[in-house]
Amino acid sequence: MAGLIAPQRTRKSRKPTGLPNPPLVLITGQEKVGKSYEAAKGSGSDLIGKTYWIEVGGNEGTADYYGRVPGADYEIVEHDGSYQDILDAIRWVNAQPRIDGKPNMLVMDSVTSVWDMLSDEVAMFARNRAVIKANRNRSRVPAADEPVVVDPDLWNRAKDRWGKVMWLLRRHQGPVLLLARTEVVTAFENDKPTRNTTRKVKAERNLPAAVDAILDLHGLGEAWLTGVRSLHMDLQPGETRRFKDFSVDALLRRMGLQDAVESRAMYETRPDATLQEPDQPAEPAEPTAPGLSEQKATHLIAEALKHPNDPEQALREVREEHGRRTLKAVRTQSKWGVMSADALITRTLDYLAKKVAEAEAREGGDAGTGELSSTESSAGQPEGGQETPDTPRVEAPATAETPQADPEPPVDEGAPPPPDPQAEATEPEPRPEDVSEAEQPQDLPRPRPAQANKLNRVMAVLLTESEIQSRILGVTMQEFLEPVSGPEEGTPPPMTKLRSHVLEHRPMVIGLLEDRGERDIANAYRLAGKPELKIADMFSTLYNDLTTVG
Repeated sequence: MAGLIAPQRTRKSRKPTGLPNPPLVLITGQEKVGKSYEAAKGSGSDLIGKTYWIEVGGNEGTADYYGRVPGADYEIVEHDGSYQDILDAIRWVNAQPRIDGKPNMLVMDSVTSVWDMLSDEVAMFARNRAVIKANRNRSRVPAADEPVVVDPDLWNRAKDRWGKVMWLLRRHQGPVLLLARTEVVTAFENDKPTRNTTRKVKAERNLPAAVDAILDLHGLGEAWLTGVRSLHMDLQPGETRRFKDFSVDALLRRMGLQDAVESRAMYETRPDATLQEPDQPAEPAEPTAPGLSEQKATHLIAEALKHPNDPEQALREVREEHGRRTLKAVRTQSKWGVMSADALITRTLDYLAKKVAEAEAREGGDAGTGELSSTESSAGQPEGGQETPDTPRVEAPATAETPQADPEPPVDEGAPPPPDPQAEATEPEPRPEDVSEAEQPQDLPRPRPAQANKLNRVMAVLLTESEIQSRILGVTMQEFLEPVSGPEEGTPPPMTKLRSHVLEHRPMVIGLLEDRGERDIANAYRLAGKPELKIADMFSTLYNDLTTVG
């Protein structure tokens, strides 16, 4: 395929430096052969400024104990065991300054535990996906001892997370020791198993290709160099050689650490998700928030305004879920003008609060009159008194043509001036589908007594189901509702959060019921409504002291 011939930017070339990179060394071996011991002993090398030790997994727990190894000199970097905190621990080590001009060394003990953690995450995600799919299709949920198929996309996700770990390790400005276990597996020939066995590194399969040297320990001082990327050592490709009098200090010297550059020279790839050809330049797009478009933000605000019970809380939950920084990057069109989604939520919250205050004032001052003020009678209506579909159901702005007994102050002093009614009459009317509900804050009616009774009934049903789930899970009601309770002790949780909390724990409760042999109740509970008004009757055979909500 024809393409561009001329270079698209000015470039320059340079001579190679001939200096080695700080080595990335993989030390492998079976259990109890001295991998951690050798790493601790090598931390006292005079080529190293300071050694930082990141222990992952805790299966061996030798980081503290091996501090008494003769010559050991390292510091342990603490973390909480999560993937993100392990990444941040590596970033912290990479940011530490050199000591007397000498590079710092990083020890990761072990990368086998890191890969095991990523594999466990994939398995847990696959099981949760299977449970959600079974609940959606109203089929049987797989039991805890049943295998679940892990889809290829999940393994790709694990490889991406592993790649971020290696990406940070390659940016450490000093030597890195990666400790990994090996396991004996069946040898394959032409994709068929044989009677022979071989040793395999228990980690991501591309790890051996990403390091500069692979050292296989068979015991203390008994080491075999199975691969190295170095011109300081005379080792042929594919050759395995015994490393006599092995030590980490000797290995670093043989690999030329004393002559190494300060930082690793790398040319990372940069995949292009748009697959844009160089001779077809793309149009520069306006900066927007990733994953949140103007249409989606408008839809979220509209759905929050439709909330039957608490639209203000629903709007705050939208802001809490996506964050103010993301919402500020999304531009929206509204009757108040062009503004960010975050500003639109703020204006809408102010508007709803003002309407509630006006309603309370009317109840106190105009109770029993049955008459509307001129502002309310003319709000959102053109001449003739008939409301059009495209007219926003908000209070009309105060103008000279609109007589009002008590002119109200503007919501925001920085808001654009109200439009001229004559100018609005000359503009073409937009079609009803051109105006989204999020662009026009709505004056939501107060719940009628029948609606309030229904909401109280639903709340009672959700609390009953919460009590049932807490009993089956073996915790108190207070402990079960603690994640969704209010800031003050004894405050009931909001209905939306309580409903989500109950639905989230249903699969776990159904699994425990099946383990106890209560399969009939488990199957009925799996098909229950959201919420289930007959929840007390459903569990009456287990608990006869529940309150029946009729």
